[in-house]
Amino acid sequence: MSNFITLSKEEEDILSSKLLYRKYLKGQYIVQHGDICKYTGFVVSGCTKTFFMDSDGQEHIVMFSIEDWWTSDIGSFITQTPADFNVQCLENTELIMFSQEIIEDLYIRIPKLERFFRQIVEKGLVASQKRIVRSFSLSAKEQYLYFRNEYPKIEQRIPQYMIASYLGITKEFLSKIKSQLILEQ
Repeated sequence: MSNFITLSKEEEDILSSKLLYRKYLKGQYIVQHGDICKYTGFVVSGCTKTFFMDSDGQEHIVMFSIEDWWTSDIGSFITQTPADFNVQCLENTELIMFSQEIIEDLYIRIPKLERFFRQIVEKGLVASQKRIVRSFSLSAKEQYLYFRNEYPKIEQRIPQYMIASYLGITKEFLSKIKSQLILEQ
């Protein structure tokens, strides 16, 4: 938060008193499709994936979250309607969780937090829109290179088939892209 706002000692104490700290094991779900997302979480340690399953049972990963990132089905959290996505831990994961009620209380007690959370949502929206544009305008190879360069800490932590799902390609095609890149070096 300190990258966005400065809190007084009193504000830090208020915030600390409202934090819910939770540990999840690898494989556990934070949110499941159809449930209402009651919390948004800040990743202290670990890694999560946000995904949906299509009618054929195919998993489509839309986001990964690692340390210092946020994770949830934000649409479900904001509207308090059933989740479209699943959020699952890829590693043992520790989160600081905020319920909607707690966030609303914090907005009143520490008004600058409303600005902070707005900035987070705005950054997430911009990143999502840019990802959509990249998926339409870049080749699979270019998308992979972008992913690898933009998120080097993630690639080493997750299986290649999940990166392929995130990129919207098969794991075989990702393997072919990686082989081509090795030959080009």
